[in-house]
Amino acid sequence: MATTRDDRTLGELFAELSRETSALVRQEVALAKAEMSEKASTIAKNVVLLVAGGAIVYLAAVFILLALVIGLANLMEPWLAALLVGAVVAVVGAVLIITGINTLKTTTIVPEKTIATLKENKEWVQQQVK
Repeated sequence: MATTRDDRTLGELFAELSRETSALVRQEVALAKAEMSEKASTIAKNVVLLVAGGAIVYLAAVFILLALVIGLANLMEPWLAALLVGAVVAVVGAVLIITGINTLKTTTIVPEKTIATLKENKEWVQQQVK
């Protein structure tokens, strides 16, 4: 004789709850892994673009700055022209570094979807136990 949902014993209900909770935990772990993998992949791609772009811009900047120093050397002492250009470049570099650090501070790698579903699952488990 097949049992209906209402005919299950308390032990059977707890066993089912245990199985479902275990399956839920495995699914949450899989979701967290997938979400973190996706975020890591996106970050890695963007870092590669930043490095490549930075290297190219660096080379261009060296030649532009060299041209600027040579141009200014016609108006003033060459050492003073190099010092002036170097000081301006140092200030610009410091501003870029500070901007990059502040941007990275606001970037989150927390698996937000997983946390949200874990909260929902906690509520579901609490309702099942009541």
